[in-house]
Amino acid sequence: MSTRYAGIAWTGAGYRVEVLDAAGRRVAEPGDWGADRVAELIAWLRGLDGERPPAVVVDSTNGLLDGPMTAAGLEVYRADPWLLPPRPRFGSVPAGRLAEQARSAPGTLARVTTEGGSLTGRADEFHEGVRRGEPMLAALTAAGRCFEHGRRDTPRAALTFDDGPDPVHTRRILEILDRYGVRATFFCVGHHVAALPDEVRRIAAAGHEVGNHSWSHPFLPDLTPEQLREQLDRTAEAVARVTGGAPTWFRPPYGGLDPEVLATLAEHPTTLALWDVDSRDWARPGPERIAATVLGAAGPGSVVLMHEGGGDRGQTVRALPAIIEGLLARGLELVPVGELPAPPVQAGPAGPP
Repeated sequence: MSTRYAGIAWTGAGYRVEVLDAAGRRVAEPGDWGADRVAELIAWLRGLDGERPPAVVVDSTNGLLDGPMTAAGLEVYRADPWLLPPRPRFGSVPAGRLAEQARSAPGTLARVTTEGGSLTGRADEFHEGVRRGEPMLAALTAAGRCFEHGRRDTPRAALTFDDGPDPVHTRRILEILDRYGVRATFFCVGHHVAALPDEVRRIAAAGHEVGNHSWSHPFLPDLTPEQLREQLDRTAEAVARVTGGAPTWFRPPYGGLDPEVLATLAEHPTTLALWDVDSRDWARPGPERIAATVLGAAGPGSVVLMHEGGGDRGQTVRALPAIIEGLLARGLELVPVGELPAPPVQAGPAGPP
């Protein structure tokens, strides 16, 4: 690990950055960066005096920086909740505290990788939470409160894009969708909605659907019920200010659901929107591989997971024409999630006579 540590906290206004050296001295004055200035923030970190940039430290409620920063060659580390003081109702642990955790106990942090993303090292915990939540998720699905895919006997499918809007890739995706005359669903994070409202207006004006993808892309099991509701409600309010209507769909970051998270979501008015086809574009395997993954799995009723933000999505953009052409050639109409007919509810086992 570098001997300098950049703690990055998120707030309602953007990011707060504080950089410490090995002795705990500030390398530069703390700075604030808007969510639309991540490229500038990366350039600033890379440009700090020294042999190499500082190691970047975030907490598990900040899931929007690991993609662009690892792609830029920065060391990115995650400090988990049990290492840190309690977070506020809205916002992360302070930047200085994150930098100090790295300085004083670097071995406690998880090095974030491209493949593992923000959840590097916590895959077993993630899957166990999902397993424990399966009965509640099935109940929500039966009640029409959770949607993974549409009817398999109707020739419609949905393309969905997460983590935006993005100052570059959103427009490129919108241009391609317009070229083919298809509509999609964009699951936006409040952090980016607040910073790039004009991009959200473009999405809505083109007839696409806008969904809620939380404010800061956290690992939901690390939130209290109050923090989770705050993430959903503030994002809904930000979207409503721009489009005139609050989203009716919520997509959980990473699909991270456990019984405690589901209990909170069951009391919230939005409907869960999951997916049945993961393009794995977040791993940046190349546009040909992304297109092949989607076309190898998608069919009638499919909900396809892709990304427009949270990193360099140039591969997704380059894969998109082949994906659209392949699905249209199969006779599928590409529509927003809200226009997919819901599959019939599977009846449970028969009870005693």
